[in-house]
Amino acid sequence: MGQHAQHKDLILESVRKYHQEAQDLKPFVPGVTEIWPSGAVLAAEDREALVEAALDLRIAAGRSSRKFESSFARWMGRRKAHLVNSGSSANLLSVAALMSPQLEESRLRPGDEVITVAAGFPTTVNPILQNGLVPVFVDVDLGTYNTTAERVRRAIGPRTRAILIAHALGNPFEAAELAQLADERDLFLIEDNCDAVGSRHHGQLTGTFGDLSTVSFYPAHHLTTGEGGCVLTSNLVLARLVESLRDWGRDCWCEPGETNRCLKRFDYQMGTLPAGYDHKYIFSHVGYNLKGTDLQAALGLSQLGRLDEFCAARRRNWRQLREGLDGVPHLVLPRATEGSDPSWFGFALTVEPDAPYSRAALVDFLESRKIGTRRLFAGNLTRHPAYIGAPHRVSGDLTNSDIITEQTFWIGVYPALTEEMLAYVVRSIREFTAAHR
Repeated sequence: MGQHAQHKDLILESVRKYHQEAQDLKPFVPGVTEIWPSGAVLAAEDREALVEAALDLRIAAGRSSRKFESSFARWMGRRKAHLVNSGSSANLLSVAALMSPQLEESRLRPGDEVITVAAGFPTTVNPILQNGLVPVFVDVDLGTYNTTAERVRRAIGPRTRAILIAHALGNPFEAAELAQLADERDLFLIEDNCDAVGSRHHGQLTGTFGDLSTVSFYPAHHLTTGEGGCVLTSNLVLARLVESLRDWGRDCWCEPGETNRCLKRFDYQMGTLPAGYDHKYIFSHVGYNLKGTDLQAALGLSQLGRLDEFCAARRRNWRQLREGLDGVPHLVLPRATEGSDPSWFGFALTVEPDAPYSRAALVDFLESRKIGTRRLFAGNLTRHPAYIGAPHRVSGDLTNSDIITEQTFWIGVYPALTEEMLAYVVRSIREFTAAHR
């Protein structure tokens, strides 16, 4: 072993020791210790992976990025995965890819409609508007917090061309039914799978039903790269469009550091460019630069090795809360979509409108006990300043989305939460509701 390698091994050994020494192993103290609704679970190997990538000065997308993409695609059962800088960018690229002129007659055009839900996160809907398309909002069910294939069917109009919906808090929407509907009506289906990695519907992983699917690797999610996201597909034409749009819009598909993988770099004639123009600088799309980095990918690879463990912990923690809160009056408890096995992102609670206590009062009580809560994202998006006046259509009513806006919040199930913490959460909710009968 050379001196360079020996120095590296010594540094990484020190990193492992540092991680152990830096651990905060204080015991859980009810009412004092913060119980976060979400967060990353980072181990010594994660810290080591980041430091090793930094030592190798892998500061752009490179070897680790390619390995993460292939490994994550294999885990998900998709042919292609493209690492990007966020889940929001993944959604943007998925919609933009469907606008590509290279899709010819099947491409989406400005003014076309995309069916989505009103009760969700803005970055599921924003790419629709940002690409000149029209969101069609449908309502969701309380309990599952997902829409249904029947609602989507009723929302289809003459200009409807696509469906873009997120699996709510890790709970799958009716993915198999929507995939069949999309096929029957010649619609594109994009699954926003950011909150649902590892979830299954009728035994099949979510993120594998749509033409495209997206994932977020923000620290709140099932595995993290810090900031980061991914677009997945088994359609090689769509994969190539995503890659081009992610990488400045260039036509060339050489990896960074490659110069002539296609062996005809100076043989192209495209647009009105002169024959033989360098293919590395021919641009076939109005694109972006939304790539991830090897630092992010190195962390993602380390996390990926524990993803099954993370998903199992989320299921276990959700089950403890569900069993512990069964029968609590005036609370709508969450339930899995029929035929689903969710890898849960959070545990949603809706205070019934006629309850003798308010959602705000219950949330204030929990927060006072250091139990973190979050709203079900934006509630009804159509009520937010950003979307008032924006082009859209509403199919049916948004009654449940309005109830969610007023009455719903969620608490955590992420892997770092212990059985003792969750028992305290259950005890606190039961104590509050018993005092407000």
